[in-house]
Amino acid sequence: MKRLLARIDADGERWMLLALYIYIVAVIFVEVVRRFVLSYSSVWGEETARYIFIYLVWIGAAAAVRDRAHIRIDVLLNFLPPRVCSAILLLGDVLMAFFAVIVFYLSMNAFMTSLQFGSVIEGLRISRAWMLFAVPFGFALVLLRVGQSIVHDVSDLLAGRPPRAGKRLFD
Repeated sequence: MKRLLARIDADGERWMLLALYIYIVAVIFVEVVRRFVLSYSSVWGEETARYIFIYLVWIGAAAAVRDRAHIRIDVLLNFLPPRVCSAILLLGDVLMAFFAVIVFYLSMNAFMTSLQFGSVIEGLRISRAWMLFAVPFGFALVLLRVGQSIVHDVSDLLAGRPPRAGKRLFD
């Protein structure tokens, strides 16, 4: 069980992202074939792909936090001592956690309101709440990953180790 949880921790977002990408590509492919070969298209295909893309974005944000791959200007960090660099990255993580808590709270209000009043997506006839749930779900993952990053940054700072470097876009 411990190995499974470690595997989910290491690759959970990647597997979710892969599944969502495959779904989007398959649905869009089917819809293009239906539209241009059969001269018929469905309402559900475009709408589900759009809403799945929203989930993909927020899960991708959590994956970027996990890998410390968000866009940032780190030229100055390369010239600072490791302890100062760790402190600056820790401050950034704390600010990110503060922002994520606010967004999570506000997005849960929208989700709960939609559940309460039963609004539906017109073309799909399913509850809009499940599409609005993408934001609190994504930010819950962001909070989890920022919490892990804060623990790691504090241990680096206390041990005097250089901070954990994020994945680079181009190497």
